[in-house]
Amino acid sequence: MGRGSHAGATAALASLALIALGAAGCSKPLFPDNTYRTQYDHYDRLRGEFVEARQTDPYGRPVPALRQRLRQR
Repeated sequence: MGRGSHAGATAALASLALIALGAAGCSKPLFPDNTYRTQYDHYDRLRGEFVEARQTDPYGRPVPALRQRLRQR
């Protein structure tokens, strides 16, 4: 095996990795915004205690609503 065949195999592997990464970016999100994230979200919504997963910060950017979701009831 020559040095050229090793470089060709490396280039083919790199291009295959780029194609796989590009295809993975086009898939659906794991947790869409319109579905419940846990089995308790539906229960909390029925009880009127559901807290949205995201809120807006003072600058208008969406951020996770961790304080509201993790507080003790």
